Amino acid sequence: MCGFVSIVYQTPGHFDLDRLKYGMNAIYHRGPDEQATWIDPRGRVAFAYVRLSLVGLGNGAQPISTPDGQITMMVNGEFYDHHRIRTDLESKGCIFRTSSDSEIALYLYLMHGIEGVKYLRGEFSLVLYDQRCREFFAVRDRLGIKPLYYAQQGNAWYFGSEIKALLAIGVEPEWDLEAYATRAFIFRDRTLFKNIKSVDPGSWMLIDEGGLKSGYYWDLNFATRGEKQIAASRSESEMIAAVKKEIEHAVELRLEADVPVGTCVSGGLDSSAVLGIATALSGRPMDAFHLSFPDSPDYDESPFAKIAAQYNEAKLHTVEVSDNDLADNFSDTIWHTETPFFNMHSVAKLILCKFVKASGFKSVLTGEGADEIFGGYPHFKRDMALYDSLNQDPDAVKQLTIQINRHCRDGDSSTLRSDIAWINHQLTHGTSWLETQAALMSPLDNLYSLEFSHDYASRDGYRQFYNRLNKMMLEGRSPIHHSMYMLAKSCLPNIVLTTLGDRIEMAASIEGRPPLLDHVVVDLVCSLPSELKIKGLAEKYILREAVKDYIPNEIYTRKKHYFRAPPTSRKMQGKLYEMTFDLLTGNTMKKLPFFDANKTIAFMNRLSHASEAERSRMDYVLTEMAGLCLMQDRFAMVTK
Repeated sequence: MCGFVSIVYQTPGHFDLDRLKYGMNAIYHRGPDEQATWIDPRGRVAFAYVRLSLVGLGNGAQPISTPDGQITMMVNGEFYDHHRIRTDLESKGCIFRTSSDSEIALYLYLMHGIEGVKYLRGEFSLVLYDQRCREFFAVRDRLGIKPLYYAQQGNAWYFGSEIKALLAIGVEPEWDLEAYATRAFIFRDRTLFKNIKSVDPGSWMLIDEGGLKSGYYWDLNFATRGEKQIAASRSESEMIAAVKKEIEHAVELRLEADVPVGTCVSGGLDSSAVLGIATALSGRPMDAFHLSFPDSPDYDESPFAKIAAQYNEAKLHTVEVSDNDLADNFSDTIWHTETPFFNMHSVAKLILCKFVKASGFKSVLTGEGADEIFGGYPHFKRDMALYDSLNQDPDAVKQLTIQINRHCRDGDSSTLRSDIAWINHQLTHGTSWLETQAALMSPLDNLYSLEFSHDYASRDGYRQFYNRLNKMMLEGRSPIHHSMYMLAKSCLPNIVLTTLGDRIEMAASIEGRPPLLDHVVVDLVCSLPSELKIKGLAEKYILREAVKDYIPNEIYTRKKHYFRAPPTSRKMQGKLYEMTFDLLTGNTMKKLPFFDANKTIAFMNRLSHASEAERSRMDYVLTEMAGLCLMQDRFAMVTK
């Protein structure tokens, strides 16, 4: 697990080694064990690399080149099942010079070209330069677990594992106003830094003298209605057994390392299952790391984490997180995520990761991504009840429908945005998570400045998101699968895996390994009927049944519980709220190009008189706006 920065010239140029070093220093936390650079003798490409060593500790330094020096590569991430692939490549004449898992990608490219990435299993981003044909490739893993950003300035292209590396080598930190107005920093490949984009998950980019070309090598392929009928020929028990087998294998692969591997456990189904499987496969008690909110029982999952740990005889390490801790780590968390978030759970996760590092661990297994892939969110149950109830229990559908109607009567009077209504018309059904997210962030519309509203209010960001989706992956699929696909193409890589995954873990110089996002597992789960993901009142049904033998009954029967930190406004006299209040009513807010300062002050005054339920709903907006203020301060953002 590492980080890198690269400069690519379409025509030969001169490389400033100091700029490369600035880029490496900016992401030193990603690779404190080793640093190295490589310069193409023809002046086209420069590589700089920082390494966190987990496999091939003594001889895995990068960049890595073929023996003739014609192909050079850098990898951030891990490749699993690399011993088998290595043996196969050696039988075909490939001569390895390191024991690192990364080297297999070099020879897969040598034998298969860019198609070689299809043989890779794991979470990764990589860049490769082929001097023979003067082609530069950049590739990102299938789900977007590992980050990869790029920018173009004149004759030069810049690539980096984090945005701050690109800023350090000369890209200006300018706000992308349209990306914020359209929420393209969540729903597309845009960031809040103008001209800096992310490489799409499951895609590659090629740069040569003719410019840039890109394409996809993988996508989520949910079962069509016709394929559902084929799947029905298999019994439910057979499908559960198949999922169980692949998850076990995914965990087994991620236990391989030359350093100790621990687990993160929240007390929910996903992380508890990973802990149980890892314990059974390793044949020893695992070290499990958990964060607790002792001052907020409604948000504290410690009782369930203890149950999961005791069930597996794990050594449970718990770090307690207070309001003061969240305030003290908020700014640093924004520095590492490089994007705002809507709940302080990202800050709490950073505190946990620092605790893991201080405990002597470099790598942990996590349960990240299961809700998106297995159907774990309540929004999916709503979609089932309203739009996708075929083959479902009528009593369960009736019960859910009553709950939905009651929720609407209790005050959900929000109207759909016109662009979301347009999407619903295209799909012929609603998409609950999209509608909910838009409603939660709708208070922002009343806080924008007149100038910002005038310039960007009519951009229809959700329509832009839908227009850029691969419609072939929507055709013939069920409403639940539509919803899951759209979520996995936006919020999974751009929120979950950014603000709770790699960026937070690597901030503490540790590696997170999410076995439930193994692409073989994902391919299998996508191929199954939607009623095996949402079944009656049970979400993540097939995951729950597949891991049943590895979790205690209290976890098996537990209802979905979001991993959330307490709302910022829960303690109106606390350090976190006071920090947020100062940010939103002070000079930093006036520097932001989005909001009207007077409207924001009025919003904060209303907040102090709101009910606890109202404050909780407003917390999404509150936390995002505070994060934008911290971005302004930490990155010295400019507006043109």
